[in-house]
Amino acid sequence: MSKLKDFSIASARMMPVIILADVSGSMAAYGKLAALNRAIAEMIAIFASEQDARAEIHVAVITFGGDGANFHQTLQPASQIQWTDMEAKGPTPMGAAFELATRFLENKTEIPSRSYHPNLILISDGQPTDERGRLDDNWKEPLQQLLNSDRASKALRFAMGIGPDADEETLKAFLIGQHPEIPVFRADETRIQQFFRWVTVTVSSRSRSVNPNSVSPIDFDNLDELLDF
Repeated sequence: MSKLKDFSIASARMMPVIILADVSGSMAAYGKLAALNRAIAEMIAIFASEQDARAEIHVAVITFGGDGANFHQTLQPASQIQWTDMEAKGPTPMGAAFELATRFLENKTEIPSRSYHPNLILISDGQPTDERGRLDDNWKEPLQQLLNSDRASKALRFAMGIGPDADEETLKAFLIGQHPEIPVFRADETRIQQFFRWVTVTVSSRSRSVNPNSVSPIDFDNLDELLDF
């Protein structure tokens, strides 16, 4: 590796991409989770191939399903990630994912102060439920705490609801306060990759920008004219 490339890597600032992924039992149906696994793996591979970037893209994946929320993928440079597929289980404890994301975002040991504003991506195919599978409103306070946190309030946020049972109220609430307003993306299992293509192009464009903190999302309707992944 040349000294010039060494210098470029050393001087690049972290740009975090944090995915909050629903892995509840219903995600196993109709190939939804399989499509999501493929889309995330492809996104990471494209981020890893970025060469002329001012930011080094790091990716973390928080899954929520079963009895809580956990890191499926810890925050690492995309170029160092060996993706392993997520598995589906249990109910949809979305509030736990918001709580974990808030603690993580505000941890300056994990995400240094000089990092660029993060990208937060929420994916779900249903409504938040408790450990018994009952509908649960306990996601509202954790979400508000997340959105009120310093870093999440500055983040570029995306949300995708998969299938007809995705909770529109929760997904829209996750996007409140952004300028310009980003719509909730609705998808079936065949359109998950389209959503991640949009996210990938937007984040890649941010990483190459003169000012990565001020770049707006790519216009989804014009995506095909910009890049062909």
